[in-house]
This record gives sequence, C-alpha cells and structure tokens, in this order.
Amino acid sequence: MTAEVDQAALVNDRALLGRSSTADRVADILRTRIAEGYLPPGSKLSEDTIGNALGISRNTLREAFRLLTHERLLVHQLNRGVFVRMLTVQDVTDIYQVRRLIECAAVRNLGVPPYDLSPAEAAVAEGEKAAKEGAWRELGTANIHFHHAVVALAHSKRLDELMRGILAELRLVFHAMDNPRSFHEPYLARNREILAALKAADRVKAELLLAAYLDDAEKQLVQRYSDRIAEGGSRL
Repeated sequence: MTAEVDQAALVNDRALLGRSSTADRVADILRTRIAEGYLPPGSKLSEDTIGNALGISRNTLREAFRLLTHERLLVHQLNRGVFVRMLTVQDVTDIYQVRRLIECAAVRNLGVPPYDLSPAEAAVAEGEKAAKEGAWRELGTANIHFHHAVVALAHSKRLDELMRGILAELRLVFHAMDNPRSFHEPYLARNREILAALKAADRVKAELLLAAYLDDAEKQLVQRYSDRIAEGGSRL
C-alpha cells in the first residue's frame, strides 16, 4: 500500500520547527505523522515534497530519514528511495514483548497515589469522541495516546522517548487490520477499565488488565499477519 505525503498538512507543521530546523525536529514531525496513521507501510517519502513543505534543506531531511531508519520506521531501498517500513510477524511479537516490559512495569512500580491521570482520561475521552463519530483511525490514535499516558506515569524521559518509537511502530502494525472498527472499538472499553483501576489506586488489578489486553491484541495482530502471509505475501 502506498500513499502520497500530504504537502499542505506538512506546511502547517512547519511552525513546529521554530527558528532552528534541526533533523531531530523533522524526525519528530514525521514520526508523529506515522504514529497518527497518515503514512501507512510502503509509503514513499519524497525529498522534494517534504523538504519544500517544511522549508528545510535536503541534508537536514536526509539526516531525519537516517534517524527514523535507525528507529525501524523507515527503510532505504537502493535506487528507489525512502519508504515507510513494512513490518513482519516477528516485529509484532517483539513490539508486544517490549510493551509488556515497559507498560506493565510502569504500572507495577507506581508510587504513592494519587496519580496524575488527566492525560489518560483525556485519551479515553478522545477515543469516545472518535468512536461516536465513526472515526476509526482516530480511535486507534487515541488508543496509542492512552498507553503513552500510562507509561508517562513513570516520570521517565527515557521511557517516554522509547515508548514514542514503539507506539509509532505499533501504528504500522494497525494498518494490517481490514476492519479497524472491530479491532479498536473493544479496546476502548478495556482502556476505561484500566483507568478505573488506576483511579482506585489498584495497581495489581490495573497490571492484570493491561497484561491481558496486550496478550489479546498481540494474538489478533499475529493472526492477521499470518493470514496475510498465507494469502501469498511474506510482508504486509
């Protein structure tokens, strides 16, 4: 599946660069675009389109591409260009292994309550609004925001940065689901359950709910990837 970069949307992102157009800031913009589902696996990233939209040099953009390639979000194909990476079944299982290690530990090691759950509450509200409007891609984004908010409870910049990359990869996995509503909608209710347990400062229950959530999501996604492979493609 290929998709064109929305140049008009990136022009609006130019303001995010501020006065210093650094490769890190450009990479952050593109990572966010991937995490929000605007650039599906296989999308070709045009240097001219993105560079002109953001008003940056070719060297700066290439450095941003290099950073995102290191994060396994992009891949450079010789004589063809730079593409959003297409993940494998092994990538899916690895992503969920990392998610368990990070998210469950973040909940398990929460300090003394109360916790600042406002970002998690906002993510659930975002998901409820998206579901009401039938905006299923946005519901997937809200789901990502919720789990990022859970990890943010650890108050660790390093974990926060690591989770940003993992969740951007996760969005690439979500594109495998032919019916995003049937996949994402049930997990909204499960986010509410996890949030309720955190509000009650029941860390044990919250971790159990979260672990079951991750197990079920991984099984669904691995099954879908396996089905795609059986249909004739080793990659999505």
